[in-house]
Amino acid sequence: AEVESDMLRRVRALLRELDGHHPSCQSDRGMLRWTLHKKIDQNPSTSCVLVRILVKELERAERGDFRHYIIPLLHTLMYTLIQAPCIPDELCARVYDFCKRLLTLPKPFCTIGLDYASRLQVERTAPGTLYQRMVIAEQSLRSAPYPYQEKIFIFADPELLPEAICNALVTDTEAAQVSQSPRGCMSCVVTHALQAALGDACDVHGLRARLQALSTGDVEHWFQQVVAAVEGAGSEGGSDRDQHTARLERIYHSLLGSLPTGNAPWEGLQGTPLPNPNISFHLWTEDEQLWKELVLFLRPLSQSCEPDCLGQDLDPMEMQDILPGCGCCEQSRFSVLSTDSGIERDLPAQEEPCAADTEHSRLHRKGGIKKKLSPLESVAFLQAGSGGPGGKPPGKLPRKSGMPPEPAAPLQRLHTARVVLLGDDRILGRLAQAYHSLRKREARRVFLTPRLNLQFYHIPVVPGQPHPSAAADHSGPEELCEVAGYLGRADPWYESNINTLCHMIPKLATMPSLPSRALVTDLFLTDVIAYYARMGTQPVCFQVHAVKVLFRDPAQEPAEGVFLTELLTQVQDSTSHRELSMAKRKTTLDGPGIDLTVTYRKVVLSDRQKELALSLRSTGLLMKAIPANEAEDLGCLSVTITEIIRINNLAGRSFSAVANRFKTRNIKIRSPEQRPFTVRLDKDSRRTYRDVIGLEVTPCLEPSYCLQKTRTMKFSPHETEDVGLVKYLPKSLLLPINTFAGVIQ
Repeated sequence: AEVESDMLRRVRALLRELDGHHPSCQSDRGMLRWTLHKKIDQNPSTSCVLVRILVKELERAERGDFRHYIIPLLHTLMYTLIQAPCIPDELCARVYDFCKRLLTLPKPFCTIGLDYASRLQVERTAPGTLYQRMVIAEQSLRSAPYPYQEKIFIFADPELLPEAICNALVTDTEAAQVSQSPRGCMSCVVTHALQAALGDACDVHGLRARLQALSTGDVEHWFQQVVAAVEGAGSEGGSDRDQHTARLERIYHSLLGSLPTGNAPWEGLQGTPLPNPNISFHLWTEDEQLWKELVLFLRPLSQSCEPDCLGQDLDPMEMQDILPGCGCCEQSRFSVLSTDSGIERDLPAQEEPCAADTEHSRLHRKGGIKKKLSPLESVAFLQAGSGGPGGKPPGKLPRKSGMPPEPAAPLQRLHTARVVLLGDDRILGRLAQAYHSLRKREARRVFLTPRLNLQFYHIPVVPGQPHPSAAADHSGPEELCEVAGYLGRADPWYESNINTLCHMIPKLATMPSLPSRALVTDLFLTDVIAYYARMGTQPVCFQVHAVKVLFRDPAQEPAEGVFLTELLTQVQDSTSHRELSMAKRKTTLDGPGIDLTVTYRKVVLSDRQKELALSLRSTGLLMKAIPANEAEDLGCLSVTITEIIRINNLAGRSFSAVANRFKTRNIKIRSPEQRPFTVRLDKDSRRTYRDVIGLEVTPCLEPSYCLQKTRTMKFSPHETEDVGLVKYLPKSLLLPINTFAGVIQ
């Protein structure tokens, strides 16, 4: 009763925080969920108590229509259930029934409910499946029944975060990996699966001792046996839980063998710790670094010269840039002298040809016309590159006529890359650039997308002492973390668990190196990042905007870029004496600023296109892509122009600044006097353009859509609407950032 009372008090504290009633001790903010799960780790036998409490709270929230409680409670419950040593089937059935009832609610409740209901269905048939699959994927353990791999990539910009924070995060992520090995992870899978199936009948102490005494090869053998049994039961629709238990009981007795039992006292249910996921920390110093790391994840250096080298699907120069030591890629750079004359009689004779196949096996050569991909084949690749189903590589042409080509097996996304961006809106602007570059590369040659499930996550970090490069940017923490603020308003669980890290990570990183510090940072930061990556599966999609910048120098080519959060223009100071004197004279007559012509397409409720044009004098302009309210459209730009209005009165001429606000998706700005201004993207002073006289901003299009649109226009140059296969492709480039619930309306 005392344990249940303590658990209930902790759960109710979580719910109060969701309502905005923060704990009296500010240091506890964001740590309530973590301390609750750590309590279960210390006493695994109480996991059933917590699951029962969470189920009751979920049912109470359903009856009282407290929908904002449902997703946080459900995530907390599932995370507990995955790690619990053994959960009764009747308790799993109650959770399963609740998840099925969520299917009647709108998104994201029905989406999360369907996902968890399907997982629980497998878990009820084969207890321990969810834990097993998570460990196998995160640790990249070799397993034929479940060949999936996952990895967490943490990216931080060293020019935006202080060196102390970067060094502390590198140390913490490396320390989390040192304490675990593949052998230890395989032992955890075996122990957890057997205890989940057998419950109190499993001698965990004797089982761990037995696994510790075995060689690594023997541990891997039993690991494969357990994985095959669990995955076999989970994949068999009519499989019974009792059959699965009997199968694992045979493995359990075979594993223990003649080990004497009864010497160790019975200790009840014992937890098997969930190993830390595979996390790598990267200082983002190169523009193409994200793409290179993803390619290396698919094709490690150890596999560089294997026959199935994935580099064959990439340009050899690109692969040499990533893998300079790959011999097979080095050889592919050089042309090979062909010894095939093209004449039929010069073909090497086959050994003992069959008379019946002599005519059938003749090679018939025809004119050397290069075959173009059909539109259907082209769109298959483009859909694969734009996040659709994975495309198929074309099968090899048969050497003999009449021989049907071997069907190429469809590519599967066996790898999942979870990319966590650490920082403020400026690193997300850099991510938008990298993602746009990656999409363009994939449109030209599909490689990553059919094989890789790419997920993005964002943890806001604002250092206490601003970095020199940040000093040039405007800013309080709210100004620099607009995306995180929007995600927190849309998802209360993200606000409670992730946005609270904004100032906590710098404090933990700068704490003195004491044993207490190691205990807090190594456990807390690693666990929170792992929890976010594991349970944050609902994306919020942000529109990426394209900008074309025109310069005053006619010889200078226009620059093209993308931005995610905002674009800021300001009047540029004159450099020459002549321009300075003219600017002073103009300012005296017309006021500060420069004359601009603005053409934009106004957003109206009817969604009709309404073109408007303005001529005004302005000192600056700000375009914001992140709305202040989560209910507003993420595809619109909120434009604020500081307009200078001249006022004539008896005292003379005066000027006042008025904010002119409107919403648009497309806008063009010109300086008719050729007076230059500056343009800064995503609050990043490093992405500033000078001597600008015009710019155009539009929603960024998906590169695969643009490529297919260009091909279609060749055949239908007068067609203005999307026709054929183009209309089935995603048109806009959206950047998905995962949270726990997505947007809760």
